[in-house]
Amino acid sequence: MNRQQLLPQLFQGRQRPPNNKGKPSFQTPLFILTIVTVASLFYPNSVLGQLTPEYESPPIYYSTTVVTNLANQVETRLRSGELQGIKEGGKVLLKSFLHAFDVPEETQVLVFSKTSLQRNIINPQNPRSIFYSDDTYFGWVPGGLYELTLFDPKLGLVFYAVDAEQRTIQRDNNCLSCHGSSRTDYWPGVLVRSVFPDEEGNPVSTAGDFVTGHESPLNERWGGWYVTGTHGDTRHMGNLTLNTKEGATSLDRQPGANLMELSSFFNVDHYLLPDSDIVALMVLEHQCEMHNRLSRGMLRVPKWINYQKHLYKSLGEPNPEKPTGSALIVLQSETDSILKHLLFHGEVQLTDGGIQGAGRFEPNFRNNRKEDAQGRSLKDFDLLSRLFKYRCSYMIYSKAFDYLPILLKKEIYKKLRHILSAKIAPKEYAYLPFSERRAILEILMATKPEFNELSR
Repeated sequence: MNRQQLLPQLFQGRQRPPNNKGKPSFQTPLFILTIVTVASLFYPNSVLGQLTPEYESPPIYYSTTVVTNLANQVETRLRSGELQGIKEGGKVLLKSFLHAFDVPEETQVLVFSKTSLQRNIINPQNPRSIFYSDDTYFGWVPGGLYELTLFDPKLGLVFYAVDAEQRTIQRDNNCLSCHGSSRTDYWPGVLVRSVFPDEEGNPVSTAGDFVTGHESPLNERWGGWYVTGTHGDTRHMGNLTLNTKEGATSLDRQPGANLMELSSFFNVDHYLLPDSDIVALMVLEHQCEMHNRLSRGMLRVPKWINYQKHLYKSLGEPNPEKPTGSALIVLQSETDSILKHLLFHGEVQLTDGGIQGAGRFEPNFRNNRKEDAQGRSLKDFDLLSRLFKYRCSYMIYSKAFDYLPILLKKEIYKKLRHILSAKIAPKEYAYLPFSERRAILEILMATKPEFNELSR
């Protein structure tokens, strides 16, 4: 086996072959030292037992990389006094921030569990409000800081603390203690947690918790959240606390079901809306995981392409034009991960007539929809048996998708076209009937120009 034949196997981490007579030996100390040195220089956590998170190692350097994005522009306006409501603060300034970041107030959802850095002031009587757009998340709890997470073209999801008194919007890497942990697959990400909260909103750790996505059954969702809207006979965990004083170990879910208003829990006048809409919550849960997968793919694929480049260079070999070994494995795994969530793989089915919110969220959410000639869009709701009529995520139009590496984007588009155009869907996508796949394909061809260019 020559060196060129050996490299792909070595890059995949396979056991080295025995030395063949008359051929170079790659088990020499010099060769081993070269591999360890190169890997240590460029990816120390891969070699040295995950001492630091992968996103903090080269070439990403997540926490120390300087970024320039909309947060910088809004901070300039904040410092200059241009934003309305700076003196008043509270809801008035919140409205200005939402407008500046183009985040609709109709997306408001409310969480009362103490599961954020401002846990000392969050409780069932003073919940934290969260608002979002396709690329941004904005949070506020009365009496506390404003919180911002947005997509950045360099780093994916980035976290900020907004201090109105100091007029600053600063990176807040303390968020990574939760938002860069096992709950986000050890990459910077956003998440919706469902916990068993006590009377003060503290998660009762012995009762367990859930990270919620579109595949989560409703009976595991919204513990520690307020929920408004109807959902039939299905029971969720929202609007409820454990009565720990009486030793309760399970929730009586009936009192929290099918509520249309929240004034009995807290003063709704302190918030922009009296709702924590069930439809907005379910869209948020899908979007968070979609954002995480897109952001991770954006960072991880170039990292391993760069690793491949330096590895071949250190060995004096030409770098292949296409990914090989571990770089290829990473490209394929990130492609499949994104595709599955993009096509709502594993989505829970709605029952009992589906769900219905207050009606404010849906029309606003659809304001920026992209329609084909027949008026169809990926933001069309179903809400009877599932969330959306066409099961391909609207996040394909997001900045997070647009900024994917071209290599990754091509792989996604090619596989996506194959899934959508096949007469018989691949086994893992058999839940998508041909008529729906055909409709999705036609919508993408009409509304996403690069899809036609890159998917062939």
